[in-house]
Amino acid sequence: EIARVSYPGSADHPQFAIARRQMAQGGPMVAIDFAGGKPAAFAFLNGLELILISNNLGDAKSLVTHPGTTTHSRLSPERRAGLGISDGLVRFSAGIEDVQDLIDDMTRALAGLAKA
Repeated sequence: EIARVSYPGSADHPQFAIARRQMAQGGPMVAIDFAGGKPAAFAFLNGLELILISNNLGDAKSLVTHPGTTTHSRLSPERRAGLGISDGLVRFSAGIEDVQDLIDDMTRALAGLAKA
């Protein structure tokens, strides 16, 4: 169900060296690109119970957003694609909740995709 995951704290990320210099312990942002496009991204978002859907990221609580319909919705599909923002892209910002609770929430939402 997932085509790509982008995390600056991962060694294969193009800006990994910059991220390591700026964030000794990594950062809270992860981009997840769903192979099924917007329907799969929305199914995942709707399957979350703990993690909240928001237009903006960066809070004490964990949040997710769909950039194609929120922050970058005014850009043409071609421009979004040029920026790496597909219809299946979801951005996740980790908050201060228990890590296992976040993992469980995402796992449940992903399991729902596999059943669909």
